[in-house]
Amino acid sequence: MFDIAIVGGGMVGAALAVATARAGMKVALLERQMPVTISEHSEVDLRVSAINRRSEQWLQDLGAWPQLMTSRLAPYATLRAFEGDAAPLDFTAAELGEDHLGHIIENLHIQQALWQQLPDTVERFCPVQLQGYQQMNDYASLQTDQGEIKARLLIAADGAQSQLKQLAGIGSQGWQYSQACLLVHVSTSYSALPMTWQQFTPQGPRAYLPLPGREASLVWYDDHLRIQQLAALPPQQLAQQIQQHFPAELGEFSVLKQGYFPLTRSHANQYVKGRLVLAGDAAHTINPLAGQGVNLGFADAQCLAALLIKQFAAGADLAAPALLAQYESERRKANLLMMSAMDVFYQVFSSKLTPLVQLRRLGLQVAAKAGPLKTYVGKYAAGLV
Repeated sequence: MFDIAIVGGGMVGAALAVATARAGMKVALLERQMPVTISEHSEVDLRVSAINRRSEQWLQDLGAWPQLMTSRLAPYATLRAFEGDAAPLDFTAAELGEDHLGHIIENLHIQQALWQQLPDTVERFCPVQLQGYQQMNDYASLQTDQGEIKARLLIAADGAQSQLKQLAGIGSQGWQYSQACLLVHVSTSYSALPMTWQQFTPQGPRAYLPLPGREASLVWYDDHLRIQQLAALPPQQLAQQIQQHFPAELGEFSVLKQGYFPLTRSHANQYVKGRLVLAGDAAHTINPLAGQGVNLGFADAQCLAALLIKQFAAGADLAAPALLAQYESERRKANLLMMSAMDVFYQVFSSKLTPLVQLRRLGLQVAAKAGPLKTYVGKYAAGLV
């Protein structure tokens, strides 16, 4: 009998496994496929995340940060937002008394570092196929192709299409946005800029994320059909489209690879059902406009791990209703606030109404001179408050 069985060995699930196992809990970690091994010379994966300072500290606390290869980390010290020829709004690390605001890191790289920190006491079922799920009075059971796995508490950290959430009959509310997102990995003629920027256009945002060396990740939001057409273009033709629609400051570049995904919002109707609790994308998916998805997932993991560790030390039931209700109350409020803020941001900056265009440009100019308020927003974005 395990104390905890975590379904999903991605960034959030692996972080929870490290934290709870170190506290002495008997942990099972289930993952459908073996994690990809990344070396110094591996190609940079398309899926990257903007890891803020709070998430960095969490990874430090888990011992995973030192496992990350510095040659594959891209720090940024400036967050820039602009539209048309209006003056940009910059949030800088220097203004906050910091040396950087965060890092752009491959998701697979973070996962690998966390797996390297898994204590030997963690029993890993990988690859494994989940086949069924049951709850009893004092434990829950998972049926897999490797047999039955019993645990006092189950954690679903298996992503936006969580199989465990579906087996438990937990529904979600949400929608698919009218736009999709194109990711383009490029090689530039210069070393990566220590900043991430976002340009707002009538068709949707365009963004630049620094990658190690002379590479970068470009993000292009537009309607579904347009994005599908762009994603199907040969590299040279796609590069021509980027040159026409991105700022000239991007300079010379060549396209290395591309991919796209739809934009969706989803929020589970409940985070807890008996001895099952949801975390990360299994509980919520958010518009990636500000790159907060993984940071929200790590915040879930931190909150849940802290509560479980305290409960375990007291010798109490890890699935106690009051404990899990406390987790859901804290994280649902925080996640809903961020999701709603991103929706407002998305609606305001995707509108083509002339008065609203003028108002948001004025808003960017006012925000640039907002003093203490601007400082607070910058700290919030960096995970410093």
